[in-house]
Formats: sequence, C-alpha cells, structure tokens
Amino acid sequence: NCCLSCRKLEDLSVDEFLLTGFESEDETPKQNGLKKKTDQNSPSPKKAQKCKGKASQHKEQLSRLQSKDPEFYKFLQENDQALLNFDDTDSSEDEDEREYHKLPSTLEEASSGEEDDDDDEEGAKTSKKSKKAADTVKVTDKMIEEWKAAMKKEPTAHLFREVTQAFKAAVATTKGEGGVQCRYKVADSSVFNALVLFCIKDIHGALQRMLNLKPEKDQKKSVLPSSSPRWQKNQIDIKMYLGGVVQLLSSLTEATVISAVLKHTNQLIPYYLCLPKQCRHLIKQLMKQWSTGEETSRVLAFLALNKICRKPVSHLVSTPRCFCFQMYISYVQNCKFTSPNVLPMINFMQRTLTEMYALDTQATYQHAFIYIRQLAIHLRNAMTMKKKETYQSVYNWQYIHCLYLWCRVLSTLHPSDVLQPLIYPLCQVIIGTIKLVPTARYYPLRMHCCRALTLLSGSTNTFVPVLPFLLEIFQQIDFNKKPGRMSKKPINFAVILKLNKINLMEKAYKDGMIDQLYDLILEYFHTQASSIGFPELALPTIIQLKAFLKECKVANYSKPVRQLLEKIQENSSHITGRRQKATFGVADGTAVAAWEKQIQEEGTPLSKYYSQWRKLREKEIQLEISGKERVIIKPKNLPVFALLSHYESLLAFSFMNEGDKKASKAPQPLSSSALIKLAEGEEDVIEDLELSDDD
Repeated sequence: NCCLSCRKLEDLSVDEFLLTGFESEDETPKQNGLKKKTDQNSPSPKKAQKCKGKASQHKEQLSRLQSKDPEFYKFLQENDQALLNFDDTDSSEDEDEREYHKLPSTLEEASSGEEDDDDDEEGAKTSKKSKKAADTVKVTDKMIEEWKAAMKKEPTAHLFREVTQAFKAAVATTKGEGGVQCRYKVADSSVFNALVLFCIKDIHGALQRMLNLKPEKDQKKSVLPSSSPRWQKNQIDIKMYLGGVVQLLSSLTEATVISAVLKHTNQLIPYYLCLPKQCRHLIKQLMKQWSTGEETSRVLAFLALNKICRKPVSHLVSTPRCFCFQMYISYVQNCKFTSPNVLPMINFMQRTLTEMYALDTQATYQHAFIYIRQLAIHLRNAMTMKKKETYQSVYNWQYIHCLYLWCRVLSTLHPSDVLQPLIYPLCQVIIGTIKLVPTARYYPLRMHCCRALTLLSGSTNTFVPVLPFLLEIFQQIDFNKKPGRMSKKPINFAVILKLNKINLMEKAYKDGMIDQLYDLILEYFHTQASSIGFPELALPTIIQLKAFLKECKVANYSKPVRQLLEKIQENSSHITGRRQKATFGVADGTAVAAWEKQIQEEGTPLSKYYSQWRKLREKEIQLEISGKERVIIKPKNLPVFALLSHYESLLAFSFMNEGDKKASKAPQPLSSSALIKLAEGEEDVIEDLELSDDD
C-alpha cells in the first residue's frame, strides 16, 4: 500500500486504486503530522516557481549563463555590471493578489439603478457649477475704475492678466459661450461697455509701457514687440487678449462700435505680426469688413490690411500675393449686383485693391495674366458656342467690373515694364466684348467698355480706337423718330447693362444716349487734347457729327452735339496753329514728346473746358451719391453735361467764345400754366436730376 500510495493515481489500475482506501495525494496522515507541517513550510518546486517573481527568475537565468557561456558572462561583468547586480526582491505575491478581485468588507444595499445614476450626474453637475460660481468674480464698475487707475499709474504683468481675464469673459457673452471657463463674469451691459471702452482706449499704451517699447520715430524701421525681453513673460496673456479682440470684431453689428474696434486693431498690428495664428484670424475678419462693411469700417479694415502687408515678417513672406488673391475673390463676390448705393463701394474696392497690387508688380503680373486669360476664355466660349448661357457668362456685372478693375490697375501702375505686355490683350478682350452682341439693347454695356478703354488709353499713352464704337450709334438710332412712350424718370446708365424693349421705345432712352455720347466723346478727346496728331484724329468725328446735325431735326439733340463739335474744332485749330510753328520733323520722337509735354503744360481750349465741366460734374455726382434730390429747370432732353451752357453767364468762363456767351441765357422760373404746356412737349420741363455715371 505504501508503494501504491507513492505512485500517481493516473498510473494505478482499478484494483490497485481500491486497495489504496481512496486516499488522495493532498491528504496528510495524522501520524506524519509533524513531518507534513515542516514540509508545508518548505514549498514544493512548482509553488516556489510561482512565488518567485520575474526579477528572481531573471537572476537565475543570468547565473546559469556563467556556466553555459562564460565569455559572454565575462563581457557583461566588464561592460554592464549593473545588469548582473540588480535587486531581485519584488512584490510578486502582491501582484498575484492584485490579479484576483477581493470582496469589500461591507456591501451596499441595492437601489433603483437608473434613477440613482441620474441623481449622481445631476449632483456632480450642480456641485461643479456651484464650485465654478463660487470661484468666478463678478466684474463691477468699481473694479474697472481701479484697473484703469492702476494701468495709468504703472501697468504690471499681473494687472494685465486680470484685465485680460475680464475681457475674455466679456467677449464670451457675445457668443453665448457659457461653457468657457473664466475667472470673471460680466453680467451687466453697462459693465460690458465700460470694460470694452477701457480696453480700446488704454490697453495699447499700457502694453507699450509694460514691454518698454519706444514709439516709432521712423516708420520704415519698425520694432516688433517680440524683441522686448519681457515678451516671453507676457506672451500668453497678450495672445489671449488679441484673440478676444478678433472674436469681438466677428460678433459686432453696430457700425460705430466696429469702427472703434478697428481703430484699436490698427494700433495692435505689430503685436498680431508676432503671433501667426492670431494674425491669420484677424486677416479673415478684416477681409470681411473690407468687402461687406460700412464705409468707415471698409477704410479702417483696408488700412490694417495694408499695414500688415507692408511689414516684412518671416511667416508672412507671401502676404502680398495671398492678400491680393483673397481680396480679388472678395471683390468678385461682392460686385455681382450694382445699384446707385453699391457703386461707390465697388469703386472703393477697385482703388484699394489697385493699391495692394502696387506693392508687388511681379505678383500682380501673375494674377493679372491668369484672370485676364480667364476673361478671354469666357469670351471665346461665348463667341464659338453662341448660346444664351455663354453670352450671360460675359454680359454680367462681375465680368464688366473685372475688366474695369484690370484697366484701373494697369493705368495706375503705368509706367511698368512688367505690366506693359498686358495692355494689348486686355484691350482685345474689351473690344471683343463690345462686338459680341452689338445691338441697341446692350448699348449701356458698350458705354461701360468704352469708358474702361478711355481710362486705359489716356493713362498708358496707348492709342485705342474707341471713337468708332461711339460714332456708329449716331447712325444706328433714329433720333428724328418720335418716341412711343413717355417716361417719368431718366435712365441711369451707370447701373444698367441691358435695356428692355419698353426702354427702347421711351423718350428717356434717346435723351440718355445723347448724354452718354457727349460724355464719352468729350472724355476721350480730352485724353488726346495735347497730341500732335489731334487734327487727324478728330477729322472723322467732325465729319460724322456734321452729318448728324444735317439730318437731326430735334433741337434738343442737335444743340449739345453742335456744342461738342465746336469745342473739338477749336482745339483742332489750336493744335494746327502751334504745329505749323514747329521746326522738327514727325520722325523725331524725342522732339515730338517734348512738344506735346509743353502743350499739355500750357493747356488747350478743350482741356480748359473739360476741367471746368469736370468740377460741375463731380458736384452732381456727390449729390447723387449722398442721395439728395434736387429739382432744377433745364431744357427738355438737354444732357446734364451741356448744363454748362446755361450757366455760362453766371460762371463767366474765360475760355468760352463770344458767340457762346450771347447764345446762353440763365434759366427763368416758370408759372404753373407754363409748366403744363411744357409737360405736353414744348421747350422746357422740370425733371429730377439723374446722373448717367458717377465714376
């Protein structure tokens, strides 16, 4: 039995197993109690291995390595003694105990699970809110006054941090961000206004003194705030404040407040240039204000953009190119519709964008080449496909305003060797636009294109054949035919591109065309008034205007055309007389240029007339932009530009001849009975002054 008991159970047969008396290996006989107790104190090899931790096992492996690979063991002794002599005491037993879950000493009673979870969550939230409410400090007017006095006395980093935290809390209220953790709380509108006003007025000066920055004497050699030794200490608070200013700017709607914040932003431009992320956010808001804001906001936003673009900062190296691209996209998006109120804003965007393009002519050439080519592609598709959709892609306000923008850019930046090659393709695109649909309904669009070509030709000293597109209108319109309809108001050609069939039947259509032709022909000849070839240039126009005067039987149409003809002939005679006294030949380009410059400085009859006419014209444009309506008495159908002949006796222009002074008379007030007769189609009527263009 003893031998059987020593054998394993798995090796015993059934008879041998019955002889053992069903004794298991784990049972300890009573007679061997002492021996078993001593054996229990010394664990078996399996239990010993379990008790040993990983560190002790690794220790044994290293000891066996001495006998198996003595060379490697010697190498470890020489180079890595710490690997051999490490502490093999570990907490393996504790780790084994941690692997098993221990029951708690006391058990909690069961409850209705979901309700208790909800109660716990609500309790946690209320506790957090109560702690937060206890931590936040409510900003009062008294605190703002104390901060203001301390800022004026001596601004410190701690004081600036307090003001920045309060400003952050105030800005958070504009977005309704209740989740933003702020040290302070602004709950009153009066406190909000006082805090924002305090920051706008005093923070910039306080920052300058706190960072010990001297005022800029030389604008070209500007010093960034990051050069101050105190910048690193206050950078986080400054970053928080600048971000709050941008967020405040994005949430404001009142024009006066936006203007005040933009003025403050202009002061902080050097600080934004030191922080790229905040600067990018600011540029985005400035672009928005420049393209969609009120008049003052647009100007201030542009000044800030221009200041950022002019500063040479490493992370803003490509700003001129990026700025012009973003501003051009904003310009195109916001000139889709044109009205008398929107037109001044579009003109402002053209002029300011031109100023930005002037900063880098190389980038301007790339932009202009790409977008002029894009305009040419639209025109080519319209000419080849000849569909309504392709025509509309060209005959729209965005296309016309883009053409005028590039004419203004090339005119303003002339002379420029870089941009000179773009003049010819741009002229070809504009001329192609005129010829695309040369019908009477699109005469307003033709007027806009001719005005752009006149601007480009006069500013770049490039001859562009504009007059044929204007003179052919005299042949295509029958001015002797009586109108089919009487219109109440004149047609404002400055804000339309296309006329409908009803407009073509109205009397105001012919009146407006005479006004526009008078305007554009006079402007074009003014650009060429001092040219040595003026007589030859004016000859076709003189012949055609004389032919029109022979055929036209309407005095109200023939009178302004006759006046225009007289001024052209007078200037032509003046140039011919001066040219006969010249001693150089036509081939001498230097002498011709010097002669034209001298004539331009002395002035010509047409240029003197134009300067006086332009002054009166600008006054009328300002009245139209301001929205003031004036009722004046003027001859029926007489152009606005011909009003000078009615005021010659009052203005006493020195350049007008005697015949014009005798023919002109001051307007006389009319009685009510006379007004009725005039309204029926006699000589004079009372009309609201409507200008054809405010460019």
